[in-house]
Amino acid sequence: MKISPEELKQRMNRFKEGLKRSGIKLTHQRLEIFREVAESGDHPDAETIYRGVRERIPTVSLDTVYRTLWLLLDLGLIATLGPSRERSRFDANMSPHHHFVCSRCGMTYDFCSPEFDQLNIPDSVMELGNVEKLQVEVRGICLQCSKK
Repeated sequence: MKISPEELKQRMNRFKEGLKRSGIKLTHQRLEIFREVAESGDHPDAETIYRGVRERIPTVSLDTVYRTLWLLLDLGLIATLGPSRERSRFDANMSPHHHFVCSRCGMTYDFCSPEFDQLNIPDSVMELGNVEKLQVEVRGICLQCSKK
């Protein structure tokens, strides 16, 4: 999926403003790594981003790409999908349920919600393929971390 030039411009401006607000230096490598993510609607993984950036900056390392991505995540300039950076989680609970994931400690809690179980899948999703499972992941700060 290609991102429109106007959307790309908005994303790049948000990136530059976010770095400036945080007092983080805008480097050529950071700019190109973010651009690689911002131009893609495919939610690329770090290795895909690395390969794309390397075409423009042959000296960039995979480590630099990973460190930059985690920095951008911590600054709220990008989001992750799937497992956390520390480790994958496994779940033997095969009954319908959803997850609350603590953004600080990573603890994951199961919860049930008949409302979420009954969510209507939009036609735009159905056009992408056949839905086999619906599972909502809610992220926030757990009560134990909130008390600290």
